[in-house]
Amino acid sequence: MASFVAASRAAIKFLQLPSAGFLAPCLQNATVINQQQVRHRRTKHWDPKWKRLRKAKFVKIDIPNLNERPEDLSQEEMKTRMKERGILPPRPWLERPFHISCTGGVFEPYIPPEGDGRMSAISREGAKQKIEQLEKKTKSMMAIRKIRNYDEDFEPPEFATLAQDIYIEAHKTLCEKNKYKLREIVTERAYPELMHNVADKTIRWQFLKSLEPPRVVHARCTDVITKENIFAQVTVRFHSQQTLAIYDRFGRLMHGSETVAKDCLEYVVFEKHLANEYGVWRLHEKIIPDWMPPKAPAFITYRVDDEPPVAAAETESKEVAPAEGAAKAETVATA
Repeated sequence: MASFVAASRAAIKFLQLPSAGFLAPCLQNATVINQQQVRHRRTKHWDPKWKRLRKAKFVKIDIPNLNERPEDLSQEEMKTRMKERGILPPRPWLERPFHISCTGGVFEPYIPPEGDGRMSAISREGAKQKIEQLEKKTKSMMAIRKIRNYDEDFEPPEFATLAQDIYIEAHKTLCEKNKYKLREIVTERAYPELMHNVADKTIRWQFLKSLEPPRVVHARCTDVITKENIFAQVTVRFHSQQTLAIYDRFGRLMHGSETVAKDCLEYVVFEKHLANEYGVWRLHEKIIPDWMPPKAPAFITYRVDDEPPVAAAETESKEVAPAEGAAKAETVATA
């Protein structure tokens, strides 16, 4: 027995690794690293101080029964399941949020006087127009006062200059067909009207000069749904000189000219959502008076097709019939 114990001790001693002092310098560090304590995921934490808090991290989850079908449940069981999961019952009606960013038209539109831009203020008709404008100016001044409650720096002469810049930028953006930028300059009411029938067209527009300085001729304010939700509309009169040319997809001129300038008298409505802190003035609509003559329609180009095949066949048959008759007459004569 003693010999067996001695032999086992000798075997253990033989199998033990040598000390670091007897190894090469390159292997001494490796043995030191292997002798360090290594913590594995399965070992316990070395500091049991937070053991209770770590135990509280465990959350028991109720696994739903995936084999359960809603068709097999009664109405009471369905209510119980929905209460357990915190699901609200469905409503019989549909509610969708919507944002009113502009009005649907022009409220109390400005009526331009007939012959505006052609009558002199010294003439009888021109003086009569001036008196009518002074009579209608009271409501506009009240609306301007209301606009100043939300925009303290609003001044009609300065706004007329700003409106002209918005007007020019909107038309240039339309010529470029930049849809995303155009939505920032015009309202949702004016966007479809501006983009109507613009596809496959080339528009060349240029603002040359102002024959008269732009001026504010009309201003109104209104509330939508609630009294705090206020919109403002300001009508600006533009008397300018412009050039417009529209080409179709084949490059043919449809309307206007790039060289011939035209005098344009326009009444443009600009709108702003006053209740919105970040609201901006945008082009809303153009007022076209009833007394203005209708514009000439644009020249539309059509493709001219050749003769239809049925008509061509009829003409060929008519040409062949006399030729056959003449051939028969020649054969009879020779006989």
